Amino acid sequence: MGTLVRAMTRDGFVKAVAVESRDMVERARQIHKTLPTATAALGRLLTAASMMGNMQKIDNGSLTLQVKGGGPLGTVLAVSDAVGNVRGYVQNPQVSLLEKYRGKLDVGAAVGTDGMLTVIRDLQMKEPYVGSVALVSGEIAEDITSYFVQSEQTPTACALGVLVDTDQSVRAAGGYLVQLLPGAPDSVIDRLEQGIEKAGAVTAMLDRGLDAQALLETVLEGLDLEILETTPVAYRCYCTRRRVEATLISLGRKELEEIRDGGETIEISCQFCDTIYKFTPEEIGGILENL
Repeated sequence: MGTLVRAMTRDGFVKAVAVESRDMVERARQIHKTLPTATAALGRLLTAASMMGNMQKIDNGSLTLQVKGGGPLGTVLAVSDAVGNVRGYVQNPQVSLLEKYRGKLDVGAAVGTDGMLTVIRDLQMKEPYVGSVALVSGEIAEDITSYFVQSEQTPTACALGVLVDTDQSVRAAGGYLVQLLPGAPDSVIDRLEQGIEKAGAVTAMLDRGLDAQALLETVLEGLDLEILETTPVAYRCYCTRRRVEATLISLGRKELEEIRDGGETIEISCQFCDTIYKFTPEEIGGILENL
């Protein structure tokens, strides 16, 4: 389990959220068998989605982040529920190691910069809200920052980090999102900028053992912080056999008849988790009868 912490300064000028996401990123790595660069990219996006999904404060809402950057990883996608539980995938999880320099994964090159970050907010209304921005760096944190400034006119600082160990497992993962609210005086802005600069890289803080609350306390040092919520979050998939059946139905009668007449049991694996659903020709026949 990871932990997500939401906070606000008592003067009401800064709201912030942080998450310690090592366990959920490691679960994603195990499911998708990602190599380190893909682990870092997917892990950062899952971490951002968790915080943004929780920030919506919409019961039964969800948030989807999709990055298509034209790089070797292909599409990277993460979905969060209303609490901050996430699931996701990367199109090409086996992209071999890309490094900027020894020990520093080049996520931007693997994601690519020729493309878009798309944010889909399901706010339990008729239509979801969809916003897209051109990628800035493909490093994901800067791209999320750019999204908030361009699409939501909210000055935001986003930091995301995934530290992959020598055995390819996730050693540390997490991040924070800090937003300035209207009317914030220069003194608060200056204090915040100093705090972010002094705190340094989020991976280094996590590797020192700082949890989500300590991340926020370090970054917002000197600002009077009130913790609003501390909640456990995890990698969680919502797939069910019934949902897979609905996907099969969407193929149409003709294709289902071909599958049934083929006489072979088919296997459908969930794109988000390692669950495999098997359907015999008889079961396909049953679906056809119910159509």
